[in-house]
Amino acid sequence: MTKAAELAKMGEVLTNSQIGGRRNIVINGAMQVAQRGTSFNYTTTDAYSLDRFRIDVTGGDNSAGAFTLTQAAVTDLPGFTKAMKFDVTTADTSIAAGEALNLSYRIEGQDLQQLKKGTSEAEKFTISFYVKGTAKTYALEILDIDNNRMNHQTFGVTTSWNRVVLTFDGDTTGALDNNNERSLDLNFWFHAGSTYAGGTMATGWGTSSGTNANRAAGIGSLYSSTDNELFITGLQMEIGSQATPFEYRSFGEEFQLCQRYYQEITGSVDNSNLGDADQALFPCLAYNTTLGLGTVTFTTPMRGLSAIGFSAVGHFLKYSAGRGDNVTGLALYDATTNATTRTAYINVTSGNSTAGGGFVATQNTAARLNFDAEL
Repeated sequence: MTKAAELAKMGEVLTNSQIGGRRNIVINGAMQVAQRGTSFNYTTTDAYSLDRFRIDVTGGDNSAGAFTLTQAAVTDLPGFTKAMKFDVTTADTSIAAGEALNLSYRIEGQDLQQLKKGTSEAEKFTISFYVKGTAKTYALEILDIDNNRMNHQTFGVTTSWNRVVLTFDGDTTGALDNNNERSLDLNFWFHAGSTYAGGTMATGWGTSSGTNANRAAGIGSLYSSTDNELFITGLQMEIGSQATPFEYRSFGEEFQLCQRYYQEITGSVDNSNLGDADQALFPCLAYNTTLGLGTVTFTTPMRGLSAIGFSAVGHFLKYSAGRGDNVTGLALYDATTNATTRTAYINVTSGNSTAGGGFVATQNTAARLNFDAEL
């Protein structure tokens, strides 16, 4: 083998055949972006937390357990400044059969075609991440939504930072859809009742129907004590059987990638004078005395648009013709699942509105307007 060929081969090994390309499929793996906030209290409600990461509390209404999730500062892991921290606030030692607690990361099918799943050339892939906390055994599940298949491995947590590396075989059964819908989940299991943990841990690819009891068998419970905590950061998913060093992206790039799934507009200065708008958010054309149609153009195209949320109707006003009227309702005019949604059309309801052009503005520092296109 020539020297040039040796160097080429070395580069291929070190980067898992992705020379010069992006390796990490996961967005916000270093837990830097937190548009929704930096602290969340969880008991029985499923919800997103730090960008792209979702908490699923299956059967949560049967569980006494509760925890706080925060974006924690990291000072003892070189290369990382943020981590997701779980801190148990209420223990649950009487576990009902249907209980489960997952941290979930969901991926579009069109971003996974390099796995070659469902073909004879299906690629191995490697998941790596850093964890520390109360000593426990947990599990990572790869859940194929399109084909009802799954794969699992357990991992250990100690009181010191440790990089966990888990390699999964390629799956020659079931191709992933090539679209902008949910195709594959990375599910971290931190707590489970017998419905999910009463069997034997399933290893290798298999159908997910009828095997729930094997999904989290052998794991510990994060809820076992209020002394329990868990930190996780540096999540990476890449093609191949080798975990390469964590791929760092600039905060600006990571933030923009997150905005494909969630965007938020916030107020800046408290202003109770309705005739002097604080922060103009979007133009609005009133087509009668109570209802107007507003348009928001996104700086980053979104995956689609399924919902609009806002802090409180009293935080916004519609300003036109020299006067401001309190907004009493905001709703999507038309939801869309287009792969690149650039504009949202919003029905704006306000009392005593005058017809004509104007804009919607904030009138409170707590004003928050958000657009959700999560999977």
